[in-house]
Parts: sequence; C-alpha cells; structure tokens
Amino acid sequence: MARLLLCVMLVLLCRPAIALADDIAVAAASDLQFAIKELIVEYEKQTGHHVKLSLGSSGNFFAQLQQGAPFDLYFSADIGYPKKLEEAGLTVPGSLYRYAVGRVVLWAPKSSPLDVSKGLTTLREPAIRKVAIANPKHAPYGRAAVAAMEHAQVYADVKDRLVLGENISQAAQFIESGACDVGIIALSLAMAPVMKSAGSYWLIPAEAHPPLEQGAVIMKQSKQQDAARHFLQFMQSPQGQEVMTRYGFTLPN
Repeated sequence: MARLLLCVMLVLLCRPAIALADDIAVAAASDLQFAIKELIVEYEKQTGHHVKLSLGSSGNFFAQLQQGAPFDLYFSADIGYPKKLEEAGLTVPGSLYRYAVGRVVLWAPKSSPLDVSKGLTTLREPAIRKVAIANPKHAPYGRAAVAAMEHAQVYADVKDRLVLGENISQAAQFIESGACDVGIIALSLAMAPVMKSAGSYWLIPAEAHPPLEQGAVIMKQSKQQDAARHFLQFMQSPQGQEVMTRYGFTLPN
C-alpha cells in the first residue's frame, strides 16, 4: 500500500513538469495584441499547452533576441528582423513564416470633433495639439506612419506635435486616454471591439507607405521547437486565419 501511494505521488509530482515542458515563450509585435490573445486562448484549450506571451516593439525584441533572450517564437511586424536573425544563424532553418501584411489607420476618439474621414490632411488643423505614433526608430508601424504623412505632404506640419509610443499599442493608449488628440495606429488594433466602441478610423491607402510585411520565426536556442512549430501550424489553420482576417490583416497567398 505504501509503495502504491508513493507511485501515485510521484506521478502527480511529475505532471506539472510535463506540462511545463510544452510551454512556449512568445515575443510578439504589439499590433497582434488582440488577435494573438484570441489565438492563444483557443490553442491552449485545444492542446493543453501554455503560451507565455510578451508584447512589445519588433525592433526591441530583435535586439533582445540577438543577445540570447529566452523566447521560443518571435512574431515581428517587419519581416526584415526575423530575416536578419535567420541570416545570423539564430533561427531554426526553414521556420520563417510570412504570416500577414498589416495596415495603418488614422484614429480619433468618439469625443473628438475631428472628422478622420477627411484623411491625413486633417492633421493640419490647429485644434490638434498632439499626434500619437509608434517610435519609428524601432517600431515598423511608426515608420509606416511617417512614410504616410510624408506621402500626404503633412509631415513637416505635424512633426513637432508628434508623441512617440514605445510601440503601436502604447501609441493607441495615448489617444484612447486623451493624452493625444489623434494618432496613426494599426488597423488590427482599431478593429478590436474595445477600440471600435471608443473611436473611429480612416484607413490609410496601402500605397502611402512601404508594405508592413510581417514574419514569424522559431529560435534555434528554443528547447520547445516542436511546440512552437505546432503553434505556427495552428495560426495557419482555417480557424487561425479567420481570427487574423477579422482583425484586418491581409493574409499571405
């Protein structure tokens, strides 16, 4: 009897270790904030695996991964970053996946008197004191915002009123909280129910900025490569693609 109890205890003690062995650490660009959380909930429900999610700017994660940050899977809003990691031999060969193309929008809260449907020329209005964008130094959406303003020939009028978020999610928070009057954010954030109910947006033409091609890659240092690959496969499934489409991402052919 004592031996049986000991065996049962050993099994119970080992179960958490087995579950933890399948946990994956994911670094994701913050434009995925709402979409990837939906994906993770369903993935965990179906597989029993756990995903530890970190959201931030693609450039900052890139710098961390170059220094060996312990992430298994990296989702970047600029596919150039995972390509550079691949060239440096830091990724699992053949794991690079172009998962989406992002879009940017001009977004203002419902309390704002601004008519965003007039497009980026609205930014010239004297009533606008602060315009939020992501920091173009390390956030792809920030670079797209600058390019779009330059395309519309309003950047010179606006640059002194820009407020830079650490990432595109923080830029959106600046507007939603009232710290900024308007901003250029990711369509994927603007289409989230909480943002839809809080404001309105105007979709910036795709030709106004370089394509926001996005890519994911599995890190070579990862000890959970199979689980990371499984999550990527789930993202490519019809269920995963439906979630991405619903948040405004254009899917790869």
